[in-house]
Amino acid sequence: MKFGGRLKYVSQEKIVFTITLVMFAVFAVSLDGFIGTSNLLALLRSVAVLGILGLGMLIVVLGRGIDLSMVANMAISVAWTIQLVGTGMPLWAALAIGLGFALGMSLITGILVAFAEIPAIFATLAMGTFIYGFGRAHLITGTDVVYLPADFGWAAQIGQGRLLGVPIPILLAVILAVVVYLFLRFSKHGWNTYNIGDNAQASRITGIAVRPTMVLQYMLSGTAAYLAGLITATAVQSMNTRIVNSNMIYDVILIVVLGGVSLSGGRGSVRNVIVGTLLIGVLVNGMTIMDIQYTIQNVIKSLILLLAIVADSVINPRDEQTGQQGDI
Repeated sequence: MKFGGRLKYVSQEKIVFTITLVMFAVFAVSLDGFIGTSNLLALLRSVAVLGILGLGMLIVVLGRGIDLSMVANMAISVAWTIQLVGTGMPLWAALAIGLGFALGMSLITGILVAFAEIPAIFATLAMGTFIYGFGRAHLITGTDVVYLPADFGWAAQIGQGRLLGVPIPILLAVILAVVVYLFLRFSKHGWNTYNIGDNAQASRITGIAVRPTMVLQYMLSGTAAYLAGLITATAVQSMNTRIVNSNMIYDVILIVVLGGVSLSGGRGSVRNVIVGTLLIGVLVNGMTIMDIQYTIQNVIKSLILLLAIVADSVINPRDEQTGQQGDI
């Protein structure tokens, strides 16, 4: 049997999950405080935010796209929401405006990719820069950090509250994972997403509305970004817009690819995102406890991302149709 034939039986998801269990066990034994309640809760909260962003990215990547504007959309839309509440606007109106902004930016991104046919990697990179620049110049002025006002009301519990003893961010991440699973598994648009990622030309011939479906993918990604931003802001009582300049978007891509979602499109599931999220969450938490420098952490994660992309290209080789269309 040829080497390539054996690889098709290799499950990247199972390998990554096994590594996660081993790493967790090693950290639990060797690192003081790793299995402490406060540390595990911090780990789960960080995993929740990354997982929600990963679920949004999953929908886009399945359709053979990518969204590099997620973090910018998240930071600016939520920071603007907080600022509006601070100026006296009712909470429900501020939340609606913030979500509307996130959806509007995602709509423009989807149109650029689907109708203007700009490669997703360039369209979303440009949109991320535009969202951040526009937001800092016209929406969030005078400061990089917007602090949560005292009258943020019930929404303040999104990042800090608990329900039946379980942190709300974890519950929201689980609920969204179930919703995305049901969407991809049972809805018409979910099946269309898989079909478009597998072969966009064939999908168009069979009557699938390819362009509107692609726009929907980016709008769903924007919705996930807004929810993740609300969790982040209410957990730490502020939104730092400089997070746009961090490596967070690469962490999101990392958990998606590492879990086994194919960058070729059409292959992947919610379970892949969960596995990738758990591995990165445990790894980052362990490195933080070991006081490894942030720069070194980024180097390690970058190497893991490169290895994951190489593994993806081997396990999910590009076909002729992919080569004609071009990578994401």
